[in-house]
Amino acid sequence: MKPYLLAFLFLFAGITVAAQRTIHGEVVDGKTGEPIAGATVAAADSSVAVFCDVKGKFKISITSSASLVITATGFETKSVLPGNKEHLIILLTSLQKELDAVVVSGTMRSVRKTDSPVPVEVYTPQFLKKNPSPSIFEALQNVNGVRPQLNCSVCNTGDIHINGLEGPYTMITIDGMPIVSSLASVYGLFGIPTQLIERVEIVKGPASGLYGSEAIGGLINIITRSPDKAPLLTANFMTTSWREHNLDIGTKFKIGSKASSLLGINYFNYQHPLDRNNDYFTDVALQHRISVFNKLSFARKNNRVATVAGRYFYENRWGGDMRYSKRFRGTDSIYGESIYTSRWELIGNYQLPVKERMMFSFSATGHQQDSYYGTVPYLGKQRIAFGQLTWDKQAGTSHNLLLGSAVRYNFYDDNSTATTDTLNGNNNPDKTIIPGLFLQDEWKTGAKHTLLLGLRYDHHPIHKSIFTPRIAWKWSMKDKQILRLNAGTGFRVVSLFTEEHAALTGARAVELKESLNPERSVNVNLNYSRSYHWKTVSFNMDVSAWYSYFSNQIIADYDTDPDKIIYKNLDGYALSKGATLNLELNVGHRFKSLAGITIQDVAKVEKVQGQKLKVQPVLTERWSGTWAITYVFPAAGFTIDYTGNIYGPMRLPLLSATDPRPGQSPVWSIQNIQFSKLLNKKAELFGGIKNLLNWTPAKNTPFIIARSHDPFDKKVEYDGAGNIKATAENPYALSFDPSYVYAPNQGIRFFGGIRFTLKK
Repeated sequence: MKPYLLAFLFLFAGITVAAQRTIHGEVVDGKTGEPIAGATVAAADSSVAVFCDVKGKFKISITSSASLVITATGFETKSVLPGNKEHLIILLTSLQKELDAVVVSGTMRSVRKTDSPVPVEVYTPQFLKKNPSPSIFEALQNVNGVRPQLNCSVCNTGDIHINGLEGPYTMITIDGMPIVSSLASVYGLFGIPTQLIERVEIVKGPASGLYGSEAIGGLINIITRSPDKAPLLTANFMTTSWREHNLDIGTKFKIGSKASSLLGINYFNYQHPLDRNNDYFTDVALQHRISVFNKLSFARKNNRVATVAGRYFYENRWGGDMRYSKRFRGTDSIYGESIYTSRWELIGNYQLPVKERMMFSFSATGHQQDSYYGTVPYLGKQRIAFGQLTWDKQAGTSHNLLLGSAVRYNFYDDNSTATTDTLNGNNNPDKTIIPGLFLQDEWKTGAKHTLLLGLRYDHHPIHKSIFTPRIAWKWSMKDKQILRLNAGTGFRVVSLFTEEHAALTGARAVELKESLNPERSVNVNLNYSRSYHWKTVSFNMDVSAWYSYFSNQIIADYDTDPDKIIYKNLDGYALSKGATLNLELNVGHRFKSLAGITIQDVAKVEKVQGQKLKVQPVLTERWSGTWAITYVFPAAGFTIDYTGNIYGPMRLPLLSATDPRPGQSPVWSIQNIQFSKLLNKKAELFGGIKNLLNWTPAKNTPFIIARSHDPFDKKVEYDGAGNIKATAENPYALSFDPSYVYAPNQGIRFFGGIRFTLKK
């Protein structure tokens, strides 16, 4: 090597060494002064990063001009320029607690959770990660009082119950827009990726006063991330020992100088049929789906809002006989339930360029269903367009007014009798326009009291004028105690064929006893919450009691005739009452636990031969519990999550008095454990076990699907009155029926994956 080249290399090395220096320091909680073990200290200009030890201390080598980026779970990220200092004491600020999170679902206004007169539960992506799931449907299984309910043993479709009420009583919105309804409430819930969720807000009890029909029992509002605040890139891959593969990818980018885009792709694949309970049918429906989401945010003067988002979802799902393949679709050779779903959605929010805070929101959806349930075809089309204009007005110092107008257009068509003209037999799609007006006054009557008064008016072309008033009162007591009292009414217009999956299987005939009237409800909810803080320990308690009374309720009758589902307005009333308790305990930065229990009495009361008869609906538990326990080893970047739920007995749909299956479910529980390891500030490995107890409903019954060996009832014999006869081949006088389902039929499985986040 030439001498001058060697000298140059030594000089370059000397400059490099001189440019490096070592920084010592401590990272502590800015409020308590406690050391933050496991905090990450990284050089902003390189990939160099270190973890703080148990005393919050660190040592890192950086270049002279580099700044430090400090991150820790539960704290705001902080950037520090060391300058000439060699020892630093870095104070971190705790992140805003869920107790003080900003919510919008209760009042359609952005307010702190503690200021909302309507109780709202908030669940963050950190909560959803405790038990990673490929869809929001499964992710909500650890929320107290909320239960994802499977409605079919074959195709595994389902809905979400709140406080014991069926799925159609719950409105599910995305960014406040009612796009998940009817057909989407059966199939669309599986295509919403958790990767792009900012938070999930849940209101238990009627929200029809603001949101109209379908919000009669509760509201789940899924709020997506803002492109401006989202990480540059996120990726999440998970696989299980059942060969289920899920991939979530999200990225943001600029479009010119005025627009930001957030793009998300979700892909799920399960193509490995298993029959662990030996009934010749798949235990879990095979699924192949993709969902593409894109959200645009536009920069405007005075920070006015302008966003538009779109999503496309496609799924190919089937379940049935293990010998099934596509060539048997729609035939009576090999039974299968095959569903092709194609769906698009558009959501937008635009703040008007005026001095007042006026917002125009809109959504549009299109849903195409191509299904076969054995030999029974179901071809459905649904289109929904929704527009809403709101005016958020401060009136004086004590009144916040919200005025709004909304209009909803529903188009629904299928190949069933639901859209057939009974007089001439011609196809008659359902086309409905429902305009509405609503007014809300949030009145601060004093320093500690808030009174909310609201009224909504909707006009239905068949049911005419529908009024839904509501009232809410909040009392902020001392010692961080809050008491809330809510009362209101709700209404629901029923679409049987898009809500009741059993009507589509062909196993039972559908019979409408009368022209159905809309359901009405009256609800009262009392909520009390309190928070305690002792240095590094915090404890939150939230307890609610509710009572709901339903008139004109429409309940599917499976009991009168085993070959029919009979629908009619209830000659009597239905009720739902109960209490729920949520507890949260945090100890330092290591231990966090959530636990909840719900006790409820859901029943229908009707007159039978002059006497009132109280009956518990099928698939409704009397009590349930959930928990999520997390322990963090900060210095090692290691976390353990133990989650689970437990459910009390529920009445199950039997076919006849001779049906040998249990009429009530046992107490059952699904429990999970997850281990996570931070590799660096960008990547995290995770893995664990789902359904630790390996519990399935097949453990407690001779069979789940009635006569799975004869799904087309070719060997079923009938007497002169049309009743099924008991024979040597059919000793219990049953027909094929897959509606006996109350819990997932998927046993223990291992899972693992990796999460990757690049913030800038």
